[in-house]
Amino acid sequence: MNSKFFAAALLILVVFAGPSMAEGSFTPRVNQTQQAIGARIQAGLVSGHITPSEAQMLIRRDRDILLRGNQFKANGNATFQERQQLRAELNTLSADIERLIANSTAARLPGNAGNAVNTPGTDIRDYVISQRIDEGLRLGLISQREARRLQSREREIARHEAFFKSDGVVTRQERRQLLDELDGLRNEVERRINDDQRERG
Repeated sequence: MNSKFFAAALLILVVFAGPSMAEGSFTPRVNQTQQAIGARIQAGLVSGHITPSEAQMLIRRDRDILLRGNQFKANGNATFQERQQLRAELNTLSADIERLIANSTAARLPGNAGNAVNTPGTDIRDYVISQRIDEGLRLGLISQREARRLQSREREIARHEAFFKSDGVVTRQERRQLLDELDGLRNEVERRINDDQRERG
């Protein structure tokens, strides 16, 4: 068994061995989404579209959401707002998984030279923005409605990125556009969080 396969097998075990929010079934739609995410991480890992280090990061985020769900469940049931928060966080995680898989697929297309379609700078910024939206939502600094709108903008940028990658090359101008769009989204997220903090202060 080679090391890559062993790492994949170990991570798959981690994904599926732990406790699940399905126990008690207090949030069936959340449970189904989380199970689908676990399966998607497993498939991406086995196919090589997700690296072991990426899988560890995704699993860690999934576990954070699981722990929050269990905290919500501890008082007997999850409120509508708590279920909405869990769904929003899982949707963001699912979108990040699909982006990693799409980026890896684009990089493997015939004729793609080296890192012509790799965009680590945009991937890192997008991840930070996703985490910040989740944090603002969790702390009550961003409303569910605002989070959905911000996540919609994030998905639109991801579609731009996929389009730019579709011909096998992301030009300097296209990278600049993606970074500008992400910077604009990040600034809006921070503005929303800071405005709410000032109103409470």
